[in-house]
Amino acid sequence: MLERRHRIRLGVTLAAVALAVVALGGCGDSTGPDNGQNALRPEGPYSEKILNLFVPFFWIAVVIGIGVVVGTVFVAMRFRMKPGEDPMPKQTHGNTVLEVGWTLIPALILAVMAVPTVAVIFDLADQPKGKDVVEITVSGRQWWWQFTYDNGIVTANEIHIPAGVPVALTLEGPPACVNAGFEPAGTGTGGSCYDNGVNHSFWVPALNGKKDIIPGRQSFLKLEADKPGTYLGQCAEYCGMSHANMRMRVIADTPADYQAWVDRQLKPWSAQATQAFAPINKKWGCLGCHSADPEKPGSIAPNLTHLADRCKFAAEMFTLDEDNLTEWVHNAPGMKPFGPFAAAMPSFEEQGMTVQEANQIAKFLLENTGTSGSVPPAECN
Repeated sequence: MLERRHRIRLGVTLAAVALAVVALGGCGDSTGPDNGQNALRPEGPYSEKILNLFVPFFWIAVVIGIGVVVGTVFVAMRFRMKPGEDPMPKQTHGNTVLEVGWTLIPALILAVMAVPTVAVIFDLADQPKGKDVVEITVSGRQWWWQFTYDNGIVTANEIHIPAGVPVALTLEGPPACVNAGFEPAGTGTGGSCYDNGVNHSFWVPALNGKKDIIPGRQSFLKLEADKPGTYLGQCAEYCGMSHANMRMRVIADTPADYQAWVDRQLKPWSAQATQAFAPINKKWGCLGCHSADPEKPGSIAPNLTHLADRCKFAAEMFTLDEDNLTEWVHNAPGMKPFGPFAAAMPSFEEQGMTVQEANQIAKFLLENTGTSGSVPPAECN
């Protein structure tokens, strides 16, 4: 008997220690309130609606949970077998009051909770309208984000929006790719495809909830930031080897700063930059995948026209500086896993590119694609 009690106590102690370790692990910097992706700190009206719905439901769940635990402990203690008692308890067959109660009460609770839930769902589904609304098409790739504005700007991984203004997002996934040639399914054209047609999920916790991106379909989401600032997001649906590396950032500007950003983004490369890039492109075929036109997407890769206006690159993985960009141009797969089925940045090291040549390309991009006056831009600090 003593040995059995010792085993039970040891098991309870180990379980308590394990629970404490998990709880303390959740308090680290990577998961704390300052990690840049905290749905409990809304920074816009839509995320505020979600939190206002979540909080009362959370406390309802806490009350129900405490009641269940207390009831379970009470029954276990009150009706435990005592020394000398018959091991076969008195049998009870049904109790109408209890059975109706534990069916009706949860149904009523869920019915009451459904009313504000449905209201918030419909509210968030309404598409903003008006001449001030910014419209952006979001395309999920493996593994980066492409953003196409209604004014023609095409950029990647970083969205600029005006603070206090609704933003309507059209979320779209590419067609599913088939065979080794990445042919769009059902087209029979043999054309290129952006990725292997997997699902993604767009999520910027401080500004709104998640919304899935399904190949071949469109869905809608809206964002709005209360004030200027930077809000981090990422893909929230497992989409392959670099799912955790598919990040993004939303930069909310003042209306004046936003318009200045738009004006800069619509500017093409200078004639001198275009001429200097020609021999680089001829040798390495950069524009076979990328684009150097501010209003055109690349065939399978991000638009490079204003790369140096972004805080980071490779879907927000690396700080935009000469060393990182040189290494990326030289051997991107060595910095970010792509997998065998993604239309990915190749290793130019394997194609004979030297580090010096990679550095030449990196310097060109840093010196010719920035319009904000600093690389990376001031809002990245």
